[in-house]
Amino acid sequence: MYRIGVVSLLPEIVDPVVRFGVVGRAFERGLIGLEHVSPRDFATDKHRTVDDRPYGGGPGMVLKYEPLRDAVRALRARLPADAPAIVLTAQGRRFDQAYARELAAAPGMLLVAGRYEGIDERFIESEAGVELALGDYVLSGGELAAAVVVDAVARLLPGVLGHEDSHVEDSYTADLLDCPQYTRPETIDGRSVPPVLLGGDHEAIPHPERRALVSAGVLDRLEALGPQEPVELVPADQETPEEDNSADVGKSVKYSGRNASLVVTR
Repeated sequence: MYRIGVVSLLPEIVDPVVRFGVVGRAFERGLIGLEHVSPRDFATDKHRTVDDRPYGGGPGMVLKYEPLRDAVRALRARLPADAPAIVLTAQGRRFDQAYARELAAAPGMLLVAGRYEGIDERFIESEAGVELALGDYVLSGGELAAAVVVDAVARLLPGVLGHEDSHVEDSYTADLLDCPQYTRPETIDGRSVPPVLLGGDHEAIPHPERRALVSAGVLDRLEALGPQEPVELVPADQETPEEDNSADVGKSVKYSGRNASLVVTR
């Protein structure tokens, strides 16, 4: 069983991820275990206080060190020793498929979902192995992010998906995006399924027709260039100058993926 522990003030936000769909069925079959601990259970005052005003002033409240520390240590004692401890924060490393695979290879994981204005930095320094963010935006709390991480990791575990090869052809596996998908009817609203997919001989379909040719790493580079850049996708075996500095044609840079290259003209 893959053991997951979540430290959170609102576990009811995380729970639905193991109630429905393929992850829910894996939970019912005992392939995944999910356990919650609330910092409030470790608060020592009569009001069960878990937050306080930030030093230095400013709006909002900050989650206190002691209840979080004690909650994490209590939960860690019930998880595999090698399960990484991860705090969901806006300033963490961006979650991606490669890290999901890394977590799926571990015996479990411990996720800490923040709330309010943030978490006492001393807790992060002492108890967190990794800070993790879904993207460059802010949520009301880390519970939704924790649910996303649980789902992304759980579907990579053996026996969770109906077909063992299902996640092998997912987007961002082998640094590629998945190909466009089609189903019946063959033609609808004047739009048809590409002829190459209609022959019935799947092995005869060239690999570049089945997989998108854009490297996930190239997409990151393109994102950094901005949305206004003209882009051309060319086969990997087609010769393209690495860089053209001619004043009359602008500057073209070629980024190579596994099966194709992306030519960006600036």
